[in-house]
Amino acid sequence: MAVRPISGPEIVIEGEFRFVAVAKDRPEISDSYQLRITVPHQFPEHIPAVTEIGHRIPRVGNFHVNPDATLCLGSPLRLLLKLSNEPTLPGFASSCLIPYLYAISHKLNYGGSLPFSELKHGTVGALEDYMELLGLRRPEQAMRAIKLLGMKKRKANKSSCPCDCGQRVGKCPFNKRLKRFRQLASRTWFRQLTA
Repeated sequence: MAVRPISGPEIVIEGEFRFVAVAKDRPEISDSYQLRITVPHQFPEHIPAVTEIGHRIPRVGNFHVNPDATLCLGSPLRLLLKLSNEPTLPGFASSCLIPYLYAISHKLNYGGSLPFSELKHGTVGALEDYMELLGLRRPEQAMRAIKLLGMKKRKANKSSCPCDCGQRVGKCPFNKRLKRFRQLASRTWFRQLTA
């Protein structure tokens, strides 16, 4: 892959992306895709957008390609959490991109469904993932938690807790979970999830 010149603050890397990967109880796969990776200037807080510039991945729903032709690698919060372990481009490739490409190659080579669990498309799938990440039971609780992450901590701590314990956020143990996510990104980043 090579860096492509563009006007603007982003960096665009384009070309053949090769990988070798294996998953538990699954075969080793060695494959390559022609990709364009657009790295925003706010990386790693903002996740790169990946587009296949070849034509191997079918543009249908069960292959998780977004309407704008970018690859749906997962919910924004899940990707941010994965990337926080190694906030570099190689870290993004290994934790976010290669698992997606492995699943696609597996489906193309062996048929059937994708080998890993899938999210529903759009907001519904993202909210389901946020519920799991935050340990909440209902979508409206997850949405309230995301809104709290977009607020100043002092104001958020005075709000009622999204876990429905009846306490303010500042008095509930759930606040420790919110603190973990506050460390990953700015309030502005979380506000864009609810826009």
